[in-house]
Amino acid sequence: MICIRCQMVVRYELEQLGLKYAYVKIGEAEILGDIQPEQLELLNIKLKEAGLSLIHNKKTLLVERIKNIIIELVHYTDEEIKMNLSDYLSDKLDYNYTYLANIFSEETASNIEKFYLSHKIERVKELIVYDELNLTEIAWKLHYSSVAHLSTQFKKHTGLTPSEFRKLKSRDRVTLDIT
Repeated sequence: MICIRCQMVVRYELEQLGLKYAYVKIGEAEILGDIQPEQLELLNIKLKEAGLSLIHNKKTLLVERIKNIIIELVHYTDEEIKMNLSDYLSDKLDYNYTYLANIFSEETASNIEKFYLSHKIERVKELIVYDELNLTEIAWKLHYSSVAHLSTQFKKHTGLTPSEFRKLKSRDRVTLDIT
């Protein structure tokens, strides 16, 4: 689950099955009580119909938790983390960062830093398209050390400067595959 709509679908399907839950957050839900095998199978079918899936593999689940923390950090909070990303993930997940990085690379054929940077760049594009903030404000909002740093990363990732991107008539944004 990567968005509010996904959470709504999960809540709806749980309620339709009569399952009580403590919470439904991005990427996870805590079910209260026991789930019967038939309910679990039906939930899995309904979620697949909605383009979602249950995760049973512990490594895959850990990777999803990493992705969800990064997505939450980049897209849904303005809070600046007071430590580097590796320490932040280690603290949040209670695992050594090297272990997290290895599992992430093994499961996705990419790495955490690329995933994080891709989401930051897509967020920058989104904010440019909204045209409510200038580059200085965007850099500040996404915790770049400077506009120059944001611009350098943006150009390296997209081939365009943020100003060139702003001038484009067709400002294509990438739908990030987070599975």
